[in-house]
Amino acid sequence: MGLLTTVGITGQGGFMGTHLHNFLGTKSEKIKRVNFQNNYFDSKVNLQNFVKSCDVIVHIAAMNRHKDEQVIYDTNISLVKKLINACEETNSTPKIIFSSSAQEDLDNLYGKSKRDGRRCFETWAINNDGRITSLIIPNVFGPFGRPFYNSFIASFSHQLVQGKEPKVINDSRVNLIYINELSEAFYNEIIKQNSENIQSYVVPHTSSRKVSEILALLKYFKTQYLENGQVPKVDLDTFELDLFNTFTSFISRDYFPRKFTKHTDDRGAFVEIMRAGSAGQTSYSTTVPGITRGNHYHTRKIERFAVISGKALIQIRKVDSDEVFEYILDGEEPAYVDMPIWFTHNIKNIGDTELLTVFWINEPYNPENSDTYFIKV
Repeated sequence: MGLLTTVGITGQGGFMGTHLHNFLGTKSEKIKRVNFQNNYFDSKVNLQNFVKSCDVIVHIAAMNRHKDEQVIYDTNISLVKKLINACEETNSTPKIIFSSSAQEDLDNLYGKSKRDGRRCFETWAINNDGRITSLIIPNVFGPFGRPFYNSFIASFSHQLVQGKEPKVINDSRVNLIYINELSEAFYNEIIKQNSENIQSYVVPHTSSRKVSEILALLKYFKTQYLENGQVPKVDLDTFELDLFNTFTSFISRDYFPRKFTKHTDDRGAFVEIMRAGSAGQTSYSTTVPGITRGNHYHTRKIERFAVISGKALIQIRKVDSDEVFEYILDGEEPAYVDMPIWFTHNIKNIGDTELLTVFWINEPYNPENSDTYFIKV
């Protein structure tokens, strides 16, 4: 391998693939990402060029749900075989990391497709001196999941934001891993120098909750955040913080800006900027006309921009999208916008006077672990 490890992700556009692709974008000192599109599976040339370009391929592409389980099995095995054929036809032996599932041992065709797909890759590795590592993954949750497809947490969050009442059908205890933690596990495997050609191991779950407990937390977030405008108590590096960031990802972008309640009398004006159940760091900035601040994103932090005086343009863009959302805030009617994770954001003074902005973030700035990545909106 060269100085940078070239990594491609099949299923790059899906829930897990998108998060891993974005996560690897924060590791540009070690990783060069190779773009993948789903239609490559329908083109031998494109798929062959893809496998030839990769030191490591993370095979995530798979069908999770279909009314006919046989379609799930046939589709997933077909994707595995197409990838293997492309490697053999080009004499390519990238390290393959296979995204398997804790359902491997269950009596369903999705689990069987994962088990048999892993065995196909292992046979390829034996016959071609290749390398295959299979990760047996527990239930995954995180922002931007597809409701009624990726996770019940995505479904519950979507329903609550839409004003609907989710129903618990089976109140079992579920072993879970947050998508950022799973991306870290993939990354560690990508950069690891394997001593064995064939490996398989279980990715440990990082939390375990009953379905009803999770729903109760999501309802609490809705009440506190959407109805009361308050950031709920979510400690750093906890399941609750990950769940809150997941919940807020389902809020429509046009929910912001939110106007503060401004109290005025003959003494002047009073505005409450922030009410939070969590500790954090509060700061302010002044910005002269025409100047832009920011152009960075976070992967875990909760952050609020509150315009107190002057006129501002706030822009946000998800790091893997070209769509830009814009908000104009005016200190005459003080308002705030909360920055979603994985959205690069900035603030520009578009007025004729100095802009005064108050910032709140749920953790003090730590230069050793800043969770701040610079990229223009």
